[in-house]
Amino acid sequence: MTVPSIALNTGATIPQVGAGTWPLNDADAADVVATAIEVGYRHIDTATRYGNEAGVGEGIRRSGIAREKLFVTTKLDGQFQGDDRAIGGLHAALGRLGTDYVDLLLIHWPLPQRDAYVSTWRTFEKLHAEGLARAIGVSNFTPAHLERLAAETSIVPAVNQIQISPAIVRLEQRAYDAAHGIVTQSWSPLGGPSGAGSLLASAVLVDIAERLGRTPAQVVLRWHVQNGLVVIPKSSDRTRLAQNLDVFSFELSADDLAAIATLSQGPDAGVDSDVDGH
Repeated sequence: MTVPSIALNTGATIPQVGAGTWPLNDADAADVVATAIEVGYRHIDTATRYGNEAGVGEGIRRSGIAREKLFVTTKLDGQFQGDDRAIGGLHAALGRLGTDYVDLLLIHWPLPQRDAYVSTWRTFEKLHAEGLARAIGVSNFTPAHLERLAAETSIVPAVNQIQISPAIVRLEQRAYDAAHGIVTQSWSPLGGPSGAGSLLASAVLVDIAERLGRTPAQVVLRWHVQNGLVVIPKSSDRTRLAQNLDVFSFELSADDLAAIATLSQGPDAGVDSDVDGH
């Protein structure tokens, strides 16, 4: 299955659908990553905080796919913020992954109360210049955080990975990113845990899915794709991994998109960027 790619401001491209790995442990991550690559994924997302970079690396090796055919992202969290701390953090992550570089390195959270994300970004710029991170970006950054980076550093982030779903749409952040050449990537794209009260159980999504002969998850992932977002759903099940990738052979109509828009919880819904979490 061919997955379209989106251009980054580095000149490289990123596959529009990737495999998320939170909160898998090393053993599970190895199995899931190997399976994901087998069914067609070429974009894998992990983080040092997830504690599964070694498993992700093992899954990549098991797959037998050449490293240069994959797009691998990792993130460095709060313990690596500050002058040059990210250097050791990335070298350690590369050792666990078993690779010489990552395609994308993200600051996991801005943690503005520490006032260290600007110095951390300058360290990321060094790592990018050395080729250890082919692209650098951020996660959970607001326009205010990005404005400060623009004022005080040299490189515009390639990606901003934020929590987005039909319930948490973050239109202001997406508009800012688009206006500044930053690709927006969605984490928790399916809206969180499954269950009777979950986003995927909503009548709007169930009705659209039944009419299109798709699953509610496929409808939501197609919503991300049609909104120009990069999306990283996570599943440990082979069938669902394949379904999550199979979202390029159908389209949502204008009426479908309007119905899905009714699921938004408002512009302020979501998580606090001050918290060092997912």
